Amino acid sequence: MAPNPAVQHDDPLMSLVLQSLDDDQVQDLVVIDLDGKSSIADFMVIGSGRSTRQVAAMAQKLGERLKQAGHGSPRIEGLPAADWVLVDAGSVVVHLFRPEVRTFYNLERMWGFDTPTGAA
Repeated sequence: MAPNPAVQHDDPLMSLVLQSLDDDQVQDLVVIDLDGKSSIADFMVIGSGRSTRQVAAMAQKLGERLKQAGHGSPRIEGLPAADWVLVDAGSVVVHLFRPEVRTFYNLERMWGFDTPTGAA
């Protein structure tokens, strides 16, 4: 299967994250460039899954793919409940939510990014 051009990025780590989430059918994917806004990471990726099972599976598969590609083992938080799972891949931080939980916390608005661009 050819990579989706919508998930290509100049940064190899970011490209892998986006491709992994696209492969796992993430919904409402948003990428926030944190340059000049925060020192925690270069990018924040926010996406939704249809259920806790899908959110957990996307996070676990992303962790496995990052490790296989030589990016180390990312820190993954929130798997037991899987309402909101955070994957810390270093320069890219990924937040995966169930839709209701994402609406409640509204991270996009907190970081000054109000509308999803390019849902996968």
